[in-house]
Amino acid sequence: MLPRETLATARIPGGDTLTLVGHGRDFVIMLGRDELMGTRMRYSEEQLACLTLEQVAAPAPRVLIGGYGMGFTFRAALAALPAGGRVVVAEVVPEILDWARGPLAELTGDCLDDPRGEVAIADVAALVDDAVDGTTARYDAILLDVDNGPDGIVREGNERLYTRTGIARLRDALAPGGMLAVWSAAPDHKFTRRLRDAGFAVEERTVRARPNNKGPRHTIWFARRPG
Repeated sequence: MLPRETLATARIPGGDTLTLVGHGRDFVIMLGRDELMGTRMRYSEEQLACLTLEQVAAPAPRVLIGGYGMGFTFRAALAALPAGGRVVVAEVVPEILDWARGPLAELTGDCLDDPRGEVAIADVAALVDDAVDGTTARYDAILLDVDNGPDGIVREGNERLYTRTGIARLRDALAPGGMLAVWSAAPDHKFTRRLRDAGFAVEERTVRARPNNKGPRHTIWFARRPG
C-alpha cells in the first residue's frame, strides 16, 4: 500500500488546519483528520459548475464561486462559460494558490492565468455584501462549496451564509433570474425549507462523487431567484 505523504499545511482564518496530502498520483486536502476533498472524487464539484451554467440564461454571465479548493469547480466553470462571461472565486486561504501552482500544478493547468477568471483572497460573504450594497454588479450565478454542506464546519464565519439572513443576502446579490447553487456531502431538509422561505424556486439533485456512477452521493441545491 502506498504511504500518504504530508506535502503542506495552512491555517484557515478563524478555523482549523488544512493539510495537503499526496497518495501516489492522487492528492487529498484534509481538514483536521477529515477528508475535505480529493482528486479521486471530483465529479460532483465539477457538476456544481456544469449543471448551474446549463440553467443560467444570461448571455455573458457573471459567476461567483465560494472556495477554490483544488479548482475543480473553477475549471469546470471556465470550460462551460459562454463568450463574454467572467468567473470570480473567493478563497480565504492564500496558501491554497501556492499549492495550486506548486504540488498541484499539473492538475491546475493554466486556469489561474485565464483572463476570464480571477481568484480573490477574500471571504465570499464579503463579495456577496459588495454586490448587495451596489459596490459591484450583481451575479448571474453564485456557487458555494466552502463547507461540506450548509454548516460552517470549515470556519465559524461561514455559518452566516446558511442562516435566513445569509440566504436573503445571497438572493439579493443575484440578478433577477439568477441561480444560487450549493454543494453538500449530505441532504439537509431544513436548508431546503430556508431556501424556499427566502423566495427561491428550489431543485435538489443527487450527484455521484465519481463519473462512473460510483462513490458517495452528494447533494446540490439549485435555487433560482424569481425574475
